[in-house]
Amino acid sequence: MHKGNKQTLPSKICQCCKKPFSWRKKWAKCWDDVKYCSDRCRTNK
Repeated sequence: MHKGNKQTLPSKICQCCKKPFSWRKKWAKCWDDVKYCSDRCRTNK
């Protein structure tokens, strides 16, 4: 999916820290379900 410019990647706002985060390859199959930018935010919901 991604080759080159990181600005073309989809992004979301973390529901915990309210900071934007970008798509990662490990989230390719579950991007619609991703709500938090990191494990730290996920555990501190």
